[in-house]
Amino acid sequence: MSEDKFDAIVVGGGIAGTVAAYLLAKEGLEVILVERGNYAGSKNMTGGRIYSHSLEKIMPYFAREAPVERKITREKISLMTEESNVTLDFYSSLLGVQGSDSYSVLRGVFDQWLAEKAEEAGVQIIPGIRVDDLILREGKVCGVVAGEDELEADITILADGVNSLLAQKLGFRGELATHHVAVGAKEIIELPSRVIEERFNCNGNEGTAWLFAGSPSDGRVGGGFLYTNKSSISLGVVTTLSDVIKGNKTVPQMLEDFKQHPSIQPLIKDGKMIEYSGHLVPEAGLAMIPKIVGNGVLVVGDAAGFCINLGYMVRGMDFAVASAECAAKAVLKAKEAQDFSEGYLQCYQGLLDQSFVMQDLKHYKDFPHFLEDTPRIFNGYPKMATDLLADLFVVKGEPAQPLRKTIMQHVSKIGLLNLAKDGWKGVRSL
Repeated sequence: MSEDKFDAIVVGGGIAGTVAAYLLAKEGLEVILVERGNYAGSKNMTGGRIYSHSLEKIMPYFAREAPVERKITREKISLMTEESNVTLDFYSSLLGVQGSDSYSVLRGVFDQWLAEKAEEAGVQIIPGIRVDDLILREGKVCGVVAGEDELEADITILADGVNSLLAQKLGFRGELATHHVAVGAKEIIELPSRVIEERFNCNGNEGTAWLFAGSPSDGRVGGGFLYTNKSSISLGVVTTLSDVIKGNKTVPQMLEDFKQHPSIQPLIKDGKMIEYSGHLVPEAGLAMIPKIVGNGVLVVGDAAGFCINLGYMVRGMDFAVASAECAAKAVLKAKEAQDFSEGYLQCYQGLLDQSFVMQDLKHYKDFPHFLEDTPRIFNGYPKMATDLLADLFVVKGEPAQPLRKTIMQHVSKIGLLNLAKDGWKGVRSL
């Protein structure tokens, strides 16, 4: 391995790290990317959806070439109990409009394609090597210790995931709070394309994104997810680490119960599980963002906590791309000025503040706390909704009672005051 000094070192071959490396190499910088997995994407697990807008700016029409799975044109949201679920189903061609579309992806495949693009741009990718430490001189990060080698650069970009030990070593953050991260478990279940299209009412390359609240996470903060791929389904559950500690079920048990649910089992019937993975996911939004700028160092993507969960929508990959773009712009400015000090690199923070990344995180800063502080969303409300609809649709041959009375019987179990308080808190948090 060359002992020459590089312009930039990127730690982590996920979307954020690879995009940052790609953009810098495109501008002629000598960039090395160190990835601890055997290949880019081998350590990445996600539900499997990328909103295209941020990558579209960098690689126009990327979806024509990239190994995306299906264009999402159907959104489903369910409140689920152990036996029932209530589902909102939204289909629209507007979901597939160029530039505002989204795609299901398999990260192991997608990230490898992205890494190939980075290599074509001139990035030197070193897989299978873990970065154990950072080289510090007079308070400045000057490179990394990778295996038996020391690699030096003007700037180091940390893209090593939500549990960034390097950011922790720098003192940028402490130990992760258990309510700030979620534990996810996912299976990829193989099925023929034709079967997927029939079961999910998909046309051609169209697909479905489906989120669940309630029993998938054992009535605790979190939920289930399902994404249709070309010839497989990504099915999983996510719940906060604090709820795993307090709960009676393990995350694998939650996933197994989710698979056996009467509304899920027919959808995966005769499917073959071809991959199982688990991962930590940032959940706390603005509240968990660490220090992200230092002398000779920037933090991007999940390592910076750039993810947002709104219950009906989960976004992380487009935040990763946008943060990588902001980091690359900041590095190019620093390169031109030959100033990689923390003070000069603060332009990265300024670029983020001007982007949707920080604006959205600030806008929804109270929502993670609302979810954590309102457990009824994950137990009381799914039961109320399914019980109410059971009373409406199950005909027992008995005299019907007024609809208002039926509704109030179920609402009263939650309490009108609680319903009003939760609604008010939810509106304020959004």
